[in-house]
Amino acid sequence: MDRGLHFTICVVTAVLLLRESSQAGEEKDPEVLAAPKSDSRGGAEGLPTLTVTTILEDPYVMVRGAELEGYCMDLLAALAGMLRFQYRVKVVGDGQYGAVAAGGNWTGMIGEILRREADIAVAPLTVTSAREEVVSFTTPFLQTGIGILLRKDTTSQDMSFFHFLSPFSKETWTALLFAYLLTCFCLFLVARLSPCEWNEPKNEENHFTFLNSLWFGAGALALQGATPRPQALSVRVIAVVWWLFTLALLAAYIANFTALLSAGSEQLPIQTFEDLVKQRNLEFGTLEGSSTFYYFKNSKNPIHQMIYEYMEKRREHVLVKTYQEAVQRVMDSNYAFIGESISQDLAAARHCNLIRAPEVIGARGFGIATTQASPWTKPLSIAVLKLRESGDLDYLRNKWWESSCLRQSRDRWGPLEPPALGGLFLTLGIGLALGVLAALAELSSSSRRVAAHAKKSCCSVFTEEICTRLRIKGTARQSQEPSGKANA
Repeated sequence: MDRGLHFTICVVTAVLLLRESSQAGEEKDPEVLAAPKSDSRGGAEGLPTLTVTTILEDPYVMVRGAELEGYCMDLLAALAGMLRFQYRVKVVGDGQYGAVAAGGNWTGMIGEILRREADIAVAPLTVTSAREEVVSFTTPFLQTGIGILLRKDTTSQDMSFFHFLSPFSKETWTALLFAYLLTCFCLFLVARLSPCEWNEPKNEENHFTFLNSLWFGAGALALQGATPRPQALSVRVIAVVWWLFTLALLAAYIANFTALLSAGSEQLPIQTFEDLVKQRNLEFGTLEGSSTFYYFKNSKNPIHQMIYEYMEKRREHVLVKTYQEAVQRVMDSNYAFIGESISQDLAAARHCNLIRAPEVIGARGFGIATTQASPWTKPLSIAVLKLRESGDLDYLRNKWWESSCLRQSRDRWGPLEPPALGGLFLTLGIGLALGVLAALAELSSSSRRVAAHAKKSCCSVFTEEICTRLRIKGTARQSQEPSGKANA
């Protein structure tokens, strides 16, 4: 009997040692990380413990020291508090979300649930029909779609040198020129016909010549007074109508020009997936084995088929392994990433040089995956709905998607860049050059007349005239010295 008791004690001791060694091995497992336990008051003894598989992706699950944090961790803690369970979090071994491999087996988090390595998957896992056939999903806790993530400097349109002409179309500018010439001609004609502008046509000169009429109309366009001033009632009526027209025209121009300048950064050449296919400057791809890739594979849309064929032919080059790799590649090269729009919104909020294209397709949701016979599916769905109705999901969304681009509002209404007004500066320069050339032409004409009268060389007279006009003080001194000597 003593031998039997001794044998029993040895067996119990061996079992206890093996159990302690297995627990120590689990603690040293690199795939198992510490996570915040459920805040269940009244003691944790007797509560069920669930093994949760997840994937590292900012801001859903992130490693901070020895613990995990993020949107999914906060969601998991809230669900554990509502349904009273404990949980053990492990990061998926292959780093995949879940797709069918070549042998027919599932990879990623879906595969771990099917192999009973995890009870539930709490991650940005898209609900798809293929996944729904092998696992069960709860009510989606986040709604998303498929978007295009771009770098701003690779998508911004080169601002036209004559961007100041953009507020009006070519037809509008043509009509404006026609209205200007017609109005000036009417001013000239009415001023000629009206007796109030001149009393003796044979002896007096009418100031409203056609050139003066053009100058008067241009002055009104610039909101500046110009001579000659109209005296006849008929001419004043035409002038007042033209002033009202130019006032309304300038108001429309300033409003449109301001809108164009403030929205210049939002005018992307790639607005849709069709624009992405047509361009040749950017490569584009998505996560390998993701639901986005299979969405384009199964889509009957011709544009989507072209996107899938492009990614399939360049599979080794355009498909990325992780979301972090995709964001980094967009920032470092001419690459456009096709993926979940909600994750792209986060990338654009964290990296101020990134932007998401407006079009979003394939509306879908992120759900919690469980085994098909799991008793946790319905309670988890109800808990997610309660969190949505109470506003907790919106709170978590705002908490983890907060933008760090504090200068975005300042950039929107910041100082104007030179290219936006380059055409105006060019026009001013051309006008100044023409004015100088006209002055030189007038001086040359005057010099020729003086040279002919004094029988001197035209070049010498022209040079003397220029020197006289550019050296006024020196000329004055030279003229004063002889007079001073004469007086002495």
